[in-house]
Amino acid sequence: MFLVVLFSCNKTEGQKSALAEATANAVVDTPILNLEQANRLAELPLSCVGTEYPNKLNQTIGSAEDLKSPKELHPTFYGCFDWHSAVHGHWSMVSLLRQFPDLEKEDELRSWLKRSITEENVEQEVAYFHGKHNTSYERTYGWAWLLKLVEELHTWDSDVARQLESNLQPMTHMIVAKYLEFLPKLNYPIRVGEHPNTAFGLSFAYDYAVTVGHLELKSLIEQRAKDFYGKDSNCPLEWEPSGFDFLSPCLEEAALMKRVLPSDEFKTWINNFMPQLKDKSFYIETGKVSDRTDGKLVHLDGVNFSRAWSLNYIAKDLPDYEHLRNLANAHINYSLPSIVGDSYEGGHWLGSFAIYALNSIEE
Repeated sequence: MFLVVLFSCNKTEGQKSALAEATANAVVDTPILNLEQANRLAELPLSCVGTEYPNKLNQTIGSAEDLKSPKELHPTFYGCFDWHSAVHGHWSMVSLLRQFPDLEKEDELRSWLKRSITEENVEQEVAYFHGKHNTSYERTYGWAWLLKLVEELHTWDSDVARQLESNLQPMTHMIVAKYLEFLPKLNYPIRVGEHPNTAFGLSFAYDYAVTVGHLELKSLIEQRAKDFYGKDSNCPLEWEPSGFDFLSPCLEEAALMKRVLPSDEFKTWINNFMPQLKDKSFYIETGKVSDRTDGKLVHLDGVNFSRAWSLNYIAKDLPDYEHLRNLANAHINYSLPSIVGDSYEGGHWLGSFAIYALNSIEE
């Protein structure tokens, strides 16, 4: 009986392995961010950046004077349910305008950005962070998206972009200063699949530092990444995703280390950290969403997009990992058809994740 059970288990495992290999080797269509798709995705930030309610403020109340409306507290980033989603909703607008100047709603997008990102509004946003009870507000997820927005403006060759980037400078300087103050005090990285994930927060900040030439921030992130992750090995990818994840702790970490390590060092590191990635038949199933009206369960659409951008970044300039791009495409293709016209629970933020994942295909 033992031998029968053992044979049956081995057969089942063999069938699973064969199915995984067949799935991994199946070539899927490469999604494309073209003008038609851009027009479709532009509807998402437009429909939420000015939507004040429902709203999750994540605010620490110090007194009755703090009880104000979202728009009073955050005159630039008050929509899209929460502050960080409003920030990357603005990033979505800028990214699409930069790439597709012939968008159907170009005028509407530009008009919103100019009304929203004003000197006066940004001054009020900065004041909020200087309040006694909210100095660590949005650390580090919202910080990261703010710097990603500024990076996108910096690379957009437009008079509008120059003005908006200038208007955001007080907040940009404040967020950079917060990173420089906080990172030396962080003794251990945060390895979760949601907002506080350290690797994600460092990756976006690092991209900003490289793009604008902020050497102090760049150097600090390089050092802290090596401190946090340099000796890691055998990341338990089989534990992912957790039920509410929208980030992959293993893949976000790998994508960060790809940024900060020289190519030869990264190849050695990734072979210790996730040796399975080099296998041409490597496969992970897409995150499955059971209910897109549930604000937490729909996070798994996000994990598909963020896995995709991490896989594409890891594969960049490394021929031995080129096969990961096909897996990234499969993840995007699973979630992309569902996000436009979806419920507000996903629509207020998933457009940004989709755009960033689609952008990663061409890197």
